[in-house]
Amino acid sequence: MTSSSKVYARKLEGKVAVITGSTDGIGLAIAKRLAEDGAHVVVSSRRQENVDRAVETLTSENLDVSGMVCHIGNAEHRKHLLATTAERHGGIDILIQNAAVNPYVGPILETTESQWEKVFHVNVHSTFFFTKEAIPYMEATGGGSILYMASGTAYVPFELLGAYGVSKTALLGLTKAVAQQLAEKNIRVNCLVPGIIKTRFANVITDNDTLHDLGLKATPMKRFGEPSECAGAASFLCSDDASFITGETVIVAEVYI
Repeated sequence: MTSSSKVYARKLEGKVAVITGSTDGIGLAIAKRLAEDGAHVVVSSRRQENVDRAVETLTSENLDVSGMVCHIGNAEHRKHLLATTAERHGGIDILIQNAAVNPYVGPILETTESQWEKVFHVNVHSTFFFTKEAIPYMEATGGGSILYMASGTAYVPFELLGAYGVSKTALLGLTKAVAQQLAEKNIRVNCLVPGIIKTRFANVITDNDTLHDLGLKATPMKRFGEPSECAGAASFLCSDDASFITGETVIVAEVYI
């Protein structure tokens, strides 16, 4: 029984999950759900104070969680996170790549070269190489599950988030490509596409009167989502309930596409 009085099947009992960008918003909600479902969850963020706060919050609910600083754009940080997790917890079964950046808000053709490079270095380049770096650990446990986090902007370009949206479109293709090769290693790769979710990251839409109204008009449920509404889908895709699902993208309350 969790603090929210919901009963979970603990379908991830015994699994070890690493989640990037998981000290706030959607990432934190997913970390909470996976822990409720029985996994030991390693949360991570670029800042130690954010990691400490998230770990304190989740462990106060009697959830099995630890944390570590990791800037996914830094290869040494990624390798340290994976190696330390495997050493401390006996392996890695799940990798959810939620961390992303968006250094520029505005028309895409006004994106500078440095802004473009930063978006693609973190959101695409680092996601790909983190996948490669995690494979040996998952092979050692007999398989695993990798989940990429894309965005509704991957399907429907949003004028003020142009470069970010293109980087998320790349993840749709990466999901398909990587899943084909990793299937033979019993490693599944899927992608989750949140709609407009009420997070600090989405403030550019939810806190702007004009964009707020446009966003609601484009959302079938006529409301913005909560981070927790992405968590169940993430847990499902990483569990044995989805053992025959790979290379797929699940859209959570997306805008019309």
